[in-house]
Amino acid sequence: MFDTLQDRLSAAFRNLRGKTRLTPADIEATTREIRLALLEADVNLVVVKEFIAAVRERAAGVEIHQALNAGQQIVKIVNDELIAILGGQARPLRFAKTPPTVIMLAGLQGSGKTTLAGKLGRWLRSQGHAPLLVAADLQRPNAVNQLQVVGERAGVHVFAPEPGNGVGNPVQVARDSIAHAQTKLYDVVIVDTAGRLGVDAELMQQAADIRDAVNPTEILFVVDAMIGQDAVNTARAFAEGVGFDGVVLSKLDGDARGGAALSIARVTGRPIMFASNGEGLDDFDAFHPDRMASRILGMGDVLTLIEQAEKTFDAEQTAKAAEKLLKGKGEFGLDDFLQQMQAVRKMGPLSKILGMMPGMGQMKDQINNIDEREIDRIEAIIYSMTPAERANPKLLDGSRRARIAKGSGTQVSDVNSLVNRFYDARKMMQSLGGAMAGGMPGMGGGGRRPAARQQAKKRKGGKGVSGNPAKRNQPATTAAPAEPAASAGSPFGLPTQPSEAEIAKAMGEFQLPPDLQKLLNQGK
Repeated sequence: MFDTLQDRLSAAFRNLRGKTRLTPADIEATTREIRLALLEADVNLVVVKEFIAAVRERAAGVEIHQALNAGQQIVKIVNDELIAILGGQARPLRFAKTPPTVIMLAGLQGSGKTTLAGKLGRWLRSQGHAPLLVAADLQRPNAVNQLQVVGERAGVHVFAPEPGNGVGNPVQVARDSIAHAQTKLYDVVIVDTAGRLGVDAELMQQAADIRDAVNPTEILFVVDAMIGQDAVNTARAFAEGVGFDGVVLSKLDGDARGGAALSIARVTGRPIMFASNGEGLDDFDAFHPDRMASRILGMGDVLTLIEQAEKTFDAEQTAKAAEKLLKGKGEFGLDDFLQQMQAVRKMGPLSKILGMMPGMGQMKDQINNIDEREIDRIEAIIYSMTPAERANPKLLDGSRRARIAKGSGTQVSDVNSLVNRFYDARKMMQSLGGAMAGGMPGMGGGGRRPAARQQAKKRKGGKGVSGNPAKRNQPATTAAPAEPAASAGSPFGLPTQPSEAEIAKAMGEFQLPPDLQKLLNQGK
């Protein structure tokens, strides 16, 4: 969504490269480019004016750190101001002191409230809560049935006493849901209300009646991030007619300009609490202004990437795989390789994962063109092997590889390529693991102790000068051939430290998958 804005801001910062200080002309030119970028992104005009004024004031003031160059100074200032207009800091969900906590969803029709109710319920369930979805949208055709399907997929129960399609009293349904939740011990109730086609006075009153009936702990306004400035106008109308405590942005993965996301928090004075960035039920999380600002500026989102990895990867399984690699005895097999690859895939599409890494903003086109089917082919090849072949790929002779290619619907060359890449990757990881265990070559902390170095020096033929004149005058004797100095190893039985030449050789022989290698080559 923020690709165009990211490109324009990067171009504005690029003009400051090589400059050691900011002049008034630099500040004027850069803020003009930033203003145009924000306006093109459909950011509210009032917000743009406030943003540019704040950037100019800080850039011309004394807040600039002397250790930064001109481009870094502007990036830091813009980053801080983006965080400010996005809400400053993340606002967590409030919970009632006495359960159940009631969360009411409101918004325009088509903003994604029903799907978001399932996502929120699934997210709360992962946090250890027992949520209940309430079908209080009795106006839109099949809205009740849709919520039941979404709830089943999310693993969350749904309270739907009325069939909907214009039948039933939504206020009574919402009121009865509270008693049902107290009886069945649900600690969170999520009320899905009817959407509006516009600022409809009758339907706005219905939302106010539901609010008065259930006395919600939180009222969340669900806004489609793709509808631009109209989202801000609708949010104002809801704030005046019903009121809300926080905003949920849906469809952040769309291709619109994203001005609503940058405007709504500042204009309404309500924080953005959650964001939905995909169609999957897991594509939902708490909103962090600092992380979103980092994404907009092309600096990635490492913290979110780490959190997703912690949710996805099995710590015990990963530790066992790492131990197998460090042993260096070929115990790390294709089964372990497949498990790690599948864990990465559970984090989401590769394009999404790579997009969170710093510096990948300049390679958006290449990242978006990554072929996810390559992973499917790798899985098919490995699944076509026997358990013994996965554990020990050395068993794969020509006839076995032909059988695997036929069973997986691929070519023998594809099987050969996978096996070769696996060997290269395993060799490189073993080399790097040994280096980290014994100390990186050329770095301190992992080499010989001073005494060991002195002994090695003596074995190589070096000798000290004696303080006895008689000994100094004796003819030099030929020293016995010194034994090769032992490489620095780990006292815990881990592999010995490889040489720089060994690591360089391993790195040189390692081959990335074709799509990723092509992507990196294009980015150079």
